Amino acid sequence: MAIFLLKKSYQVSNQKEIRFKDLWGSHGVFTTIRLLGKPGKLILFKSHFKRLIKSLKRYKIYTNKIEKNISNLIYSNINKNINYDHLLRVALTKKILSISIRKRLKSRKNFELKIINYKRVDPVTKNLYYKKILKELNKYDPSKTDIALVYRGKILETCTSNILFFKNGEYFSPKNNCYIGNTINYLKGKIKISFKDIYCRDLKKFDEIMLIGSGKGVTSVKYIKHMNWKSKNNFAYQKVNKHLNF
Repeated sequence: MAIFLLKKSYQVSNQKEIRFKDLWGSHGVFTTIRLLGKPGKLILFKSHFKRLIKSLKRYKIYTNKIEKNISNLIYSNINKNINYDHLLRVALTKKILSISIRKRLKSRKNFELKIINYKRVDPVTKNLYYKKILKELNKYDPSKTDIALVYRGKILETCTSNILFFKNGEYFSPKNNCYIGNTINYLKGKIKISFKDIYCRDLKKFDEIMLIGSGKGVTSVKYIKHMNWKSKNNFAYQKVNKHLNF
């Protein structure tokens, strides 16, 4: 269960604080940013913020002053006296902006992927239509398990992260019907990643599978029992982890 350090909501129109609402299931967008150190640093903030604004425009939530207001509210809620290893989530609808800060969980060694047949609503955007995903995630300990989304035989992403596959010295990641997140976008500037369709039937060809994201960082997957897949080594994980060791 998530341990929250802070949960606040504001009216978009005047930034007045109101009763907290998580906004899941609403017409809106969100982003989750790693908050690290003392004073707290927002990892890859510019990239997160740029894509959040783009999403606001796509969902017709954008207003002239909203960029400044979001930034001010974010930084006003970061305590300079706290040594953070947390995740800051910003969610917006037309009327409400919500900010939460929760403890970042560290993934355990024998990390497992489950599989469900599901494609996110408007997967190219980090939108708030997550009720199905949250229902599935609540069945498991997030430090031990994540859920891979599969659609028409293709592996897309997990409920929380992008997926990186490794074989024969090469890295691969799905390209369609998934959100290409800020962390993997950063990583592709460090290593060569081929974005292509990844089929379940080809899973056994891969030596390693990793989850890449703000929350999971780099997480090495050990098992996908449903597909009879097991990690062969952690060579690629060690290399990728060096690039994302913020």
